[in-house]
Amino acid sequence: MHCQFGLIVTGTGEREFLPRLFRSLESRANCSFTVIRQIGQRNPITSPKKKLEMVGTGKVIPSKDEQEIGLPARGYLREKPGRCVVLVDDIERDRRPQLASIFDRYRTAVDTMLSPQERSRAGVHFFANMLEAYYFANNEAVNAALKVSVIPEDHPGDVEDIPHPKNELKAKHQGFDERTDGAAIVAKLNLDHVLSNPETCTFLRALIGWCVEKLPISCERYEPDLSSRYQLAQGKRAESGV
Repeated sequence: MHCQFGLIVTGTGEREFLPRLFRSLESRANCSFTVIRQIGQRNPITSPKKKLEMVGTGKVIPSKDEQEIGLPARGYLREKPGRCVVLVDDIERDRRPQLASIFDRYRTAVDTMLSPQERSRAGVHFFANMLEAYYFANNEAVNAALKVSVIPEDHPGDVEDIPHPKNELKAKHQGFDERTDGAAIVAKLNLDHVLSNPETCTFLRALIGWCVEKLPISCERYEPDLSSRYQLAQGKRAESGV
């Protein structure tokens, strides 16, 4: 059985090239990843006026969340059996204190539109602070993609703690373009290498681990024990993405 994952993303670059990030997983199991929707980032609903408007109309979630998140997720899951859907957003440093509330908004938007059985096939996950952070964990991929030595060595600590990876890349490589250069880098990014340290990249590992766990038993696995990859068995995972 072929397992299909539909991605709902919040960035233009991710819309154009994010499925390439999962190519090593695709090569190890009969699965594929496709972007089904790009949306704008969501923040917690804190406005009393907005909350009152929702209560007044009898809505649990904003109409925008229903139209752009809930309905696409439901439509994708119901179109073909065995599918899964994953919403992926960046959780930048200044938004990190709101992580739980942001997660709750996305999760509510998904759950409100899905049946209890479908909810288990829908996940909400984050890149920290953004996708570009993981480039610093695989300097060889970056240098090969850009054809110049931009990052001399892998970042010594946890790349998910780099305050603004995109700006740091632009400072190191004048003219860095997050879409064209990002596409080239992600196409070479080695997930095994990025996730080789069980103590780091907990948000990314949570995302990859969720996808591996959702592969049905009937899905043909070219590499049977995928839990031995990406430090899934012993590596740390962020608790926000489920």
